[in-house]
Amino acid sequence: MKELQDIIATYTKLKHSNETFALATIVKVAGSTYRRAGARMLMTAKGEMVGSLSGGCLEGDVLEQGQEVMSSGKYRLVTYDTTSEADIIWGLGMGCQGIVDVFIEPLSGEKGVDLMSFFADCLQHRQPGVLVTVFRSQAAEQYHLMLSPDGNFTTKITDNSLVQLLVDRAKKAQSSGKSFQISINNIEAFIEVIYPPLPLVIFGAGHDAIPVTSFAKQLGWYVTVLDCRPAYATSARFPEANSIVISEYEKLPKSVILDKKTVAVVMTHNYLYDLTILKNILPLSLRYLGILGPRRRTEKLLAEIPIDEQYKKRLYAPVGLDIGADNPQEIALAIIAEIQAVISNRSAGFLRHRNLPIHSQNNE
Repeated sequence: MKELQDIIATYTKLKHSNETFALATIVKVAGSTYRRAGARMLMTAKGEMVGSLSGGCLEGDVLEQGQEVMSSGKYRLVTYDTTSEADIIWGLGMGCQGIVDVFIEPLSGEKGVDLMSFFADCLQHRQPGVLVTVFRSQAAEQYHLMLSPDGNFTTKITDNSLVQLLVDRAKKAQSSGKSFQISINNIEAFIEVIYPPLPLVIFGAGHDAIPVTSFAKQLGWYVTVLDCRPAYATSARFPEANSIVISEYEKLPKSVILDKKTVAVVMTHNYLYDLTILKNILPLSLRYLGILGPRRRTEKLLAEIPIDEQYKKRLYAPVGLDIGADNPQEIALAIIAEIQAVISNRSAGFLRHRNLPIHSQNNE
């Protein structure tokens, strides 16, 4: 999420400076790889790189490939097979035992504007868009189909039957929220969901909310800080917050959207404030709700709120992962890590205890 935001920002900053761009995207992986399909890197003719495709082992070669793409104006698909002994011959020496397909395309003229505008549009809405990239085909000079968050699509692919097939798959991805590859009718395509930033609402603008905001912004989340105290909820204290709202807790403003996409943390350090907030938001279908404070305190709060048990299942209290956190920065790390685990549907255990692959496969 943050990676795509940085790519858009760099492109927007440099697009009027006669700079030439290429965009490299991982469109397919097999075996063990550092990054999954959807990882991106923007390159310029001057050698600037924004984003990453690996732990640093692929970027140099991809930049060289990108320079040729920028020079020729023609896209190319490059496959890196680290299961082969040739990996050592190349001098990469990754030893990842995986195969990575990287699609490199020029971003000149309308192609760049259209693609970056689409990305920006997806990030500005609360609904995901879908980018379809046809990366292997017998025909295709035009290789993208873009399904906007509003359900409309644009493409320059002229094969109507192929367009309908891709639109159907794109809508499936948009509905499920999951990206995948397809191999059908002599084409291979990556159906990629472009997610909007995760909305995080922090109730309470105390000192320990500052590192929570900072960590969340490093992940590209959209952070709203809400407090009833004007002296606490200020842009000087929370320069990284997207939105700062001063409001009484009895009646939350409509500008603060609390729905099934929202994650929220209650950390006012005031029992009566927390009680009022929880009475308002517990009945809502939030994606995640964390409450800072000891277990007994939370149990006392919940005992004062007559509510069905099903709503309490979304509660995470005491908030955060058990990492031995003590100071505000460590506690913030524990909170953000727990939210990441929840939205990724992971248990947040040690990876050395995980028998399944670290990254899920995304083939249809």
